[in-house]
Amino acid sequence: IYGSQLDSSDKQNWRRHSYLNHQLGWVFSQKGEYKTALSYYEKALNGELDFVQPDDPLLAPTYHNIAGVHQSLGDYTAALTSYQKALAIEEKSLPSDDPLLATTYTSIGLVHRKLANFDKALFLYQKALAIRQKTLPPNHPDCGSMFSNISGLHQDMGDYSKALEFSQKALDVYIKSLPPKHPNLATSYGNFGSVHSFMGDYAKALEYYEKAREIRELSLPANHPDNASTYSCLGSVYNHMEDYSKALSCFKKALVIQKVTFPENHPTFADTYGHFGSVYSSMDDKPTALSYYQKALE
Repeated sequence: IYGSQLDSSDKQNWRRHSYLNHQLGWVFSQKGEYKTALSYYEKALNGELDFVQPDDPLLAPTYHNIAGVHQSLGDYTAALTSYQKALAIEEKSLPSDDPLLATTYTSIGLVHRKLANFDKALFLYQKALAIRQKTLPPNHPDCGSMFSNISGLHQDMGDYSKALEFSQKALDVYIKSLPPKHPNLATSYGNFGSVHSFMGDYAKALEYYEKAREIRELSLPANHPDNASTYSCLGSVYNHMEDYSKALSCFKKALVIQKVTFPENHPTFADTYGHFGSVYSSMDDKPTALSYYQKALE
C-alpha cells in the first residue's frame, strides 16, 4: 500500500514523500530486508536534504533509521557515521538532559562495544545513565536497561565482578517494574548466564540461560533473533560441559531462526558455523569441523 501511494505522490509534497519512504523503510526493516530498507531511508534523506538545512532536527530520526539498518547488516562503521550525524544535530537542538540524547548515546555506545572500543562505549553508557537517572524514577525499566548494557560491557572487558554487580542492579529494577515474563527479564538472566559461563561456572550459567529461554519463548515470536541468541548461548554451555548432542541441537535451533531473520552475509552466521566447528572438533570429527570452519570464513 505504501508503495502505491509513493508512486502517486506529488514529488513537490516532500514531507509526504519523506513519510512514505520512511514507512517503506520500516516495513522492509521489520521483514529483515535490510538493504531494501536502507534504500528507502536514503531516498527519504536525499529528499529531505533538498528542502532543509543539514543541521535541521528533522534529519536526526532519518540518520537514526539509517544507522539502525547498517547495524542490522553488521556494518558498524557506517552505523557509527550515521549515529554521529544524528548526535551532532541533537546536541545542537536539544537540552543536555533530553531523553533522546540518552537513547543516542546508548546506540553509539553499543556500536563502539561491537567495535571493541570499550572505553568509549563505557563513557557513552555512563552519560546515558546519568540522563536516565536525572529524568526518570529510580526503578524505571530504562534505568534497568542501562545497568544491563553496562553489565555486558564490563563482561567484555573481563571485569566479571562488575558485570555481576550491574546485572543484579538491572534485575532488581526489572523485578520491581515489569511483569514476570517480560523480555527484559530474560535479557537480565541471560547476562547472568553469560558472566557465569565466562567464569567457568557452567551449571550456574545453564540455570540462568534456561530462565531466559523460558521467558523468551513465552513472550517473543518464535523466529525472534533473541531466541536464536539464547539457543547459541545454551549450545556453548553444553559444549563446555561436553554434552555434544545437546550442543548441536541448540546450535541447529539457532541457525534455523537466523536463516529466517538475517541476510545471508550477516556476521552472526560466521559465529554459528564456528560453534558447529568447535563441537565437531571436540567430538574428534575433524572433516565435519573443517567444513563448518570453512563456512564461517566464507
